[in-house]
Amino acid sequence: MTFTAWRRVGASLLVTAVGAAGLVAAAPDEMATGGAGSGLVTTWGAADDIAGGSLSDMTVRNVLRTSVGGKDLRIRISNANGDQPLVSDSVYVGRQDSGASVVPGSSRRLTFSGSTTVTIPPGAMAISDPLPGTVPALTSLTVSLHVVGTTGVITAHNRAMQHSYKSTSGDHAADESSTAYQTESSAWYFLNAAIVEAPRPVETVATLGDSITSSVGTTIDTNRRWPDILAARYAKLPEPRRLAISNEGISGNRVLGGIAKAGSAGASALARLDKDVLTKPGVRTVLVLEGINDIYAGATTGQLLAGYRQLIARVHASGRCIVGGTLTPMGSSFVYTPEKEAIRQAVNTFIRTSGEFDGVADFDAATRDPADPSRLAAAYDGGDGLHPNDAGNQAMGDAPNLDSLRCK
Repeated sequence: MTFTAWRRVGASLLVTAVGAAGLVAAAPDEMATGGAGSGLVTTWGAADDIAGGSLSDMTVRNVLRTSVGGKDLRIRISNANGDQPLVSDSVYVGRQDSGASVVPGSSRRLTFSGSTTVTIPPGAMAISDPLPGTVPALTSLTVSLHVVGTTGVITAHNRAMQHSYKSTSGDHAADESSTAYQTESSAWYFLNAAIVEAPRPVETVATLGDSITSSVGTTIDTNRRWPDILAARYAKLPEPRRLAISNEGISGNRVLGGIAKAGSAGASALARLDKDVLTKPGVRTVLVLEGINDIYAGATTGQLLAGYRQLIARVHASGRCIVGGTLTPMGSSFVYTPEKEAIRQAVNTFIRTSGEFDGVADFDAATRDPADPSRLAAAYDGGDGLHPNDAGNQAMGDAPNLDSLRCK
């Protein structure tokens, strides 16, 4: 990470309330606040869920990986699902060395409206002041946050397929060694987005989905999720064709129904679209791959298509584009019945042929067994007949036409 010439910059703290009615999404032309040739984009993102238990006077160290490079890094911290204020007096960003250790000399302190302490009300988020300097693409960063007092309900992202770390008691956010970080976790705590200024042609694609988008079934700590594969493909393109990726999958999530609660699958896609996707800077395209959990829960074809049409209408009303991802095979999984497979096939026909989406990413075609299209190809099966493994995620990440995801 080449954080160069960093200094404290007083930028306004954005605390956005998340009420029952959700957030009001910023218009696309309000997202770009940089100079004439640049704008803000989300280089990494995660969807808000709820972790069980509480945290008391300890530091959590999250690890994220950027998609595109840029300058003036900002971190968005979320207490969207909290039931009491989240207070932190120490937040640091560095470059990951290995595990919980930080590359020596790379750690920098974040400020919020010029202060090292931030208090985030329940249902709100905070964006840090920018840290001048450049952050390369495809770089693993640590974000360490000391929790003052004891939390109530914890806003987190479960099943991150990335280890985070919890410290022994006290403020260890500035520590570059891993000594104090004795406990591994599979959740990202309070971390909602990493935002950079990037050249104006760069925009963000938000991947809205369930565990298949969170990429449960891939090898932890290896960034083999299909959105990561997609990000790596964009990183190889000339700058005017690059796009950033923000992964907004939640394990177990559905298009319809569902609210966020401890141990749940998060709020439904319809309920969380604004908060998790449309309020993230630079998002111009939504790539939705979601519906298998709805089918399992008993949704009919008509109900699921009605949900898709609402997502399409709301994304279009915000001035953005939405691409439909075909539902991957589920034969031999606990979800499968002949009736549910018929619904999956009908849904995929709609996605491919209706013309209501702005584009199609055919993940089904990329992962199915040619001899039995209801099943994942054996080489792509993570072991449960439902979740693709590393090779399956590679095939999914390779499936979309890169230029087709740019909103025109």
